[in-house]
Amino acid sequence: MHRILPTRRSWPLHGVALSRVIEQRATADLPPHTLMRRAGLGIARLAIAVAPHAERVWVAAGPGNNGGDGLDAAIRLHTAGKDVTVTLVGDPANLPDDARDALQRAQAAGLAINPAGAPELAPGDLAIDALLGLGAARAPEGSLADAIAQLSRLPCPVLAVDLPSGLHGLTGQPHGTACVRATHTLSLLTLKPGLFTGTGRDCAGDIWLDTLGVDIDADAPDARLIGPDARIAARRRHAQHKGSFGDVAVVGGASGMTGAALLAARAAHASGAGRVFVGLLDGGSLTHDIQHPELMFRGRWWEAAANVLQSTTIVCGCGGGDAVREILPRLLKSASRLVLDADALNAIAADSLLQHLLRARSDGERLTVLTPHPLEAARLLDRDTEGVQRDRLQAAQTLADRLEAIVVLKGSGSIIAGPGLLPFVNPTGDAALATAGTGDVLAGWIGGLWAQQVGQRRLDDLQRLAAGAVYAHGAAAEAHPKALLRAGELIDRMQAAR
Repeated sequence: MHRILPTRRSWPLHGVALSRVIEQRATADLPPHTLMRRAGLGIARLAIAVAPHAERVWVAAGPGNNGGDGLDAAIRLHTAGKDVTVTLVGDPANLPDDARDALQRAQAAGLAINPAGAPELAPGDLAIDALLGLGAARAPEGSLADAIAQLSRLPCPVLAVDLPSGLHGLTGQPHGTACVRATHTLSLLTLKPGLFTGTGRDCAGDIWLDTLGVDIDADAPDARLIGPDARIAARRRHAQHKGSFGDVAVVGGASGMTGAALLAARAAHASGAGRVFVGLLDGGSLTHDIQHPELMFRGRWWEAAANVLQSTTIVCGCGGGDAVREILPRLLKSASRLVLDADALNAIAADSLLQHLLRARSDGERLTVLTPHPLEAARLLDRDTEGVQRDRLQAAQTLADRLEAIVVLKGSGSIIAGPGLLPFVNPTGDAALATAGTGDVLAGWIGGLWAQQVGQRRLDDLQRLAAGAVYAHGAAAEAHPKALLRAGELIDRMQAAR
């Protein structure tokens, strides 16, 4: 059994359909009821580990194999001396074979199967959510919704089996209004993407994995959870100089929004870029950064010679306002390495010509990274934000394929997608990042890392670079002891972590 977060390695993520295939194959390969009994053992062990002093345990068991897993765990906890109450939601006559076997064994062990609701539980007790798991295909209703509501009102920890009941295993969004918010989730056989993106983290609590002794390495996943090995820090040799680590130009900062460009530029420099230029779109009201005089300001930098544009990693759009629209065509045509954020993305979403120029970049070894938040992604996809959030993996992949770029869809469980590539899901970060400017920091950090990768021309390498930047961005926020983190502090923390 593995505790997944904080991550120590990368993990494959399998959605609902793939997880079902793996489960069916494992069930066919093993003696009858083996898989469910292994699951029950794992649940019982974790229950005792996370609530060792619980006197009472309530198992809310559903009408499918998730309920059977809970019934098997109930037998083991009863044998271990716990006062166990089981509520079976559904008709016992309609249980699948494995779950029916578990029910018969539970009754033989003397467990009373209670059709009523939860018993009285103290804060030190434990509830086990074995209602739906992977079996949820629509919004829970009736007695299932009532049981979920009861689990939500309990004063004690809740351990969810496989998935919090009501949560979609692929998208990380509830099927309806009824969804368990667990303290712990034990994912069985596979890790599901929905545990790590959308509202999955809020619903799942601490996430654990028990593969039940099944080898799943041969199965191609739907996505991968990023591990700490994704972080990139270029090793510096003694004889290298600033020219060895590339140039970054930040183009943005229209009137009233120069701070966004400065944050991106500071982040690019802190990530290790050799030189960082700032081209402001506000007419040049600022000529230097008092706190960071190492940043070099260049009026109308975007009019530089073509060879300069081709040799510089450009971060465009941070605080760009409407003024960014005018300079985008030249950058899209000439820049070899381009990170587009914020207002640059809004301008592209509103202009079919700019979209055409963006797609055309992939024809000439010109690479692009897009860093939208959900609203910006919705504009690019011509849908609403709710539609993006409903399936973040699908939205990010569609955007990457359509615009032929690496896409970082920000939010809880940021998605890093590339055209034709397996998407990554980021496990780091928290609501400390929910402050102005943290997205500008991420765009600048990606640009700074990219500038140091001399000669990089592969999309998969660029996707991994972006994933490493997102991981480091989130990890720095998690290490912050306060609920909110100023963007400037975030840069300092990311630099210290390098």
